Amino acid sequence: MAAHPAAQEALQLTATLSLAETARRQFPSLTRPSSPIYFDNPGGTQVPQQVPDAMMAYLLHDNANVHGAFPSSAQTDNVVHKAHAAVADFLGAAHAEEIAFGPNMTTLTFALSRALGRELREGDEILLTQLDHDANIAPWLLLAEDRGLTVRWAEIDPTDCTLDVESFRAGLNERTRVAAFAYASNAVGTVNDVGLLTRLAHKVGALVFIDAVQFAPHDTIDVQQIGCDFLACSPYKYFGPHAGVLYARLDHSERLRSYKVRPASDAPPYKWETGTQSHEAMAGTTAAIEYLASIAPTEHPQSRRASIVSGMTAIHAYELSLSRHLIEGLAELPVRVYGITDPDLLSWRLPTFAITTERRTPRQLAEIMGRKGYNLWDGNYYALALMERLGLEGSGGALRIGLVHYNTHREIDGFLADLGSALSRGSQRPARAIDAEESAEYTAQG
Repeated sequence: MAAHPAAQEALQLTATLSLAETARRQFPSLTRPSSPIYFDNPGGTQVPQQVPDAMMAYLLHDNANVHGAFPSSAQTDNVVHKAHAAVADFLGAAHAEEIAFGPNMTTLTFALSRALGRELREGDEILLTQLDHDANIAPWLLLAEDRGLTVRWAEIDPTDCTLDVESFRAGLNERTRVAAFAYASNAVGTVNDVGLLTRLAHKVGALVFIDAVQFAPHDTIDVQQIGCDFLACSPYKYFGPHAGVLYARLDHSERLRSYKVRPASDAPPYKWETGTQSHEAMAGTTAAIEYLASIAPTEHPQSRRASIVSGMTAIHAYELSLSRHLIEGLAELPVRVYGITDPDLLSWRLPTFAITTERRTPRQLAEIMGRKGYNLWDGNYYALALMERLGLEGSGGALRIGLVHYNTHREIDGFLADLGSALSRGSQRPARAIDAEESAEYTAQG
């Protein structure tokens, strides 16, 4: 006999609520008696024990460079191959050769933009958006400056911080060569319809580059389904070590000329991996992806990819409940929440929230809440174009609350109570603009 729909829903909710409890036991930083509450996750997540274990095992037993004729070098080659394959599974790529590692997403984006620049001519155009982290803006602006390109901008709707699709469509034409946009905003959590944006860009023959750094720890990425040409993200945002990864569709990767030393391979992905990579970070990245694949294993897993999708689906369902809980609580406080707050549209936002209040500056709130044990970012988090559009850049930006699947409803309840206390005792914030030097101090990289 089938369970009643309400009973099924209750069982599913119970299962997702236990996800955080199970996950937290695997993160050493979350089990310390004096552990802070990590709401700073958009700037970098904590790591499960298996990540440092994998990194230490490599460094202690197999540390070497690649392509040598001796065992530890062969083992390093194996670590590298496994990492490429793991990220390919994580992103849904067709080939491990489509995955390249680097120190971070920003560095990889600069490298790719310069390689693409070889194919661009004066008068060609690039389309950017106001919603992006500057790592997906500055490389293209500088390329345009170097090559005499025209930059067009897709605007946002400031009422809910969503991308204006008609503005994006209007920014495309027969001269558009690259459209660069975020999968999700690192500041306000807005999720873009990347499949639609990709199709629109491809209609005019433009290449598509997606910054998926913020989206990656929250839901499934499928580059083949999206149809994008390039996508970048950072393992340290999805429970791994500090590193960056680039997906470059194989035909593009084979065609483009990368900037590299002459003896280095011309074959992808090695043509993008300039210099010696952090092999220990590669080992840690594989371990982080194995962790995600273990969260909600399928009864009959046919592949690691299937287990990853199952795990990310469970994460997404649980995090929706976190978002709903936090939004309901913030509605009772004298704060402004930027981004989507409609309960029916929460699937189009991540549990990443930017808030302001008339009673405290973002830095004051971060300091007060920091003393209470909450790790929170304030400033612009390098979402400079967005903060300028919202009129927040000159007043210290916003306070950012960033949740992931190891955060709990209880943590949110405590945060709301402590935030309410901080606001009830707060005097009016200074009614003055912040100068450039102070503004720089308010900036926190995300």
